[in-house]
Amino acid sequence: MSLEVEKEKKNDNILVSTLSMMRQAIDFANLSPDVYEHLKTPMRFVEVGIPVEMEDGSTKVFTGYRCQHNNVFGPYKGGLRYHPDVTSDSIKALSMWMTLKCSLVGVPFGGGKGAIVCDSQRLTLKERERMTRSYVRSLGSILGPEIDIPAPDIFTDAQVMAWIADEYSNNMREPSFGVVTGKPLAVGGCVGRNEATGRGCFFVAREAAQAYKIPFENSRIAIQGFGNVGSNAAKLFAAEGCPVIAVSDISGGVYKEEGLDIDKLIRHVNETGFVKGFSGGEAISNENLLSVNCDILLPAALENQITGSNAHDIKAKIVVEAANGPTTPEADQILKENNILVVPDILANSGGVTVSYFEWVQNNYGFSWDLSTVNKHLQDKMVEAFRNVYGYYCENCIGSDMRTGAYMYSIMRLAEAMHYRGWLRNGIYA
Repeated sequence: MSLEVEKEKKNDNILVSTLSMMRQAIDFANLSPDVYEHLKTPMRFVEVGIPVEMEDGSTKVFTGYRCQHNNVFGPYKGGLRYHPDVTSDSIKALSMWMTLKCSLVGVPFGGGKGAIVCDSQRLTLKERERMTRSYVRSLGSILGPEIDIPAPDIFTDAQVMAWIADEYSNNMREPSFGVVTGKPLAVGGCVGRNEATGRGCFFVAREAAQAYKIPFENSRIAIQGFGNVGSNAAKLFAAEGCPVIAVSDISGGVYKEEGLDIDKLIRHVNETGFVKGFSGGEAISNENLLSVNCDILLPAALENQITGSNAHDIKAKIVVEAANGPTTPEADQILKENNILVVPDILANSGGVTVSYFEWVQNNYGFSWDLSTVNKHLQDKMVEAFRNVYGYYCENCIGSDMRTGAYMYSIMRLAEAMHYRGWLRNGIYA
């Protein structure tokens, strides 16, 4: 095994790379080492056993996690995923990204993240419900509308959030739907929440194109990952006159030079479950999608997709990280050298937590906004966040990349809040 491959494998641990990025941003901003000490370790990390009665009468105990990273701005906030490959390190890193994301976009939440290690696709609906309710009971009092507020993530959805809200309300002996966001509308959900992450990616892609002086209309788009985020972003790009020329998911991909018919592709995916087999373009692999000749690339799948081994092949002018952690540190360096702008995940995909904040506010105060109001507020938040971060990056990060600028900007805001709360006795700066 070559030294380069060994180095790349080490950086597949997203916790290691996240801590390294935090340390670098803190050093560049000349912040006190105390800031890093506060941010390097979660305030609470819980691992629980989750007993579930299976359909065959047996009992299976799943492993569950909840990480509460930092609450200097407010309650912990972060998704709950069901996935067989989740690790404690990945959950810690994801909770740190949520802290940075909330700080950057300016919502009064801290970072949290949760998971159950399982192949949820193999569970029946009843088994999923029992597992979800058991997870809530196992976590006890560390969840709550003013403590820790989960949301949907990989292989969880509005129904899972409704079960959590119901189980928590039963435990509290009163309706308490603000304990989660991303719920069905019938139990306190927010219009536009399902599309929010993809819509937010669209807004920042449009801002990035303008900042990079690329005409946005007719920009060629490639999207890796066609779940909730990728499909909603694709619809918005297509409606704006941007041809979506390539799309892929776990099954494979499809490419069409003049642009795919996104409505037909979505119908195909709804009917079959996968992109593979769509007749409206030629088949391509997930890997080949990353290297298609496009203006804007949206990695909207899993972590570590753009690596040191394929970053040289990327032809996009802008990469908008719709997924969490899709680009490794080695790939970041290559993209920077090739003058490709990377809009980092903590900015690009923060639309979800932004509209989750709107939902939480509406639950707490007992009112609701219509869709146009939600989308207008989301656009305002995303545009403001992009311009703040891009301006800070251009002014303070000469020779570096936008990810470093985003981390610096976010951590500066966290450091200021920690200082005023009395957590940094020796001041903000080194």
